[in-house]
Amino acid sequence: QVQLVESGGGLVQAGGSLRLSCAASGRTFRSYAVGWFRQAPGKEREFVAAINWSGGSASYADSVKGRFTISRDNTKKTVYLQMIRLKPEDTAVYYCAAGPTSDYDVASYDYWGQGTQVTVSS
Repeated sequence: QVQLVESGGGLVQAGGSLRLSCAASGRTFRSYAVGWFRQAPGKEREFVAAINWSGGSASYADSVKGRFTISRDNTKKTVYLQMIRLKPEDTAVYYCAAGPTSDYDVASYDYWGQGTQVTVSS
């Protein structure tokens, strides 16, 4: 069993930066891949980034490539999402999720956090 808690969201101006954290509990966390997803009002939840269990492989949605960086520290049981050059269209609730593979598919993840709001003003 893995519990996930996101933090670090907030209100930022376009062009600004935020770093989201996903803190996990559970002995087996280091064996899980972790993904970040986001959901804007009226839209489906979409893939943002994912990282494998070791941190050696990461993938990104085209919309965030070059602006977002996912990383993890297994000693701290935490996964990060560094976001720079934020745009108004990045506004959404951001969720982290843990699963067996670092996949873009929502259905591939077994455990989800409660989400953290990111709002980017123009």
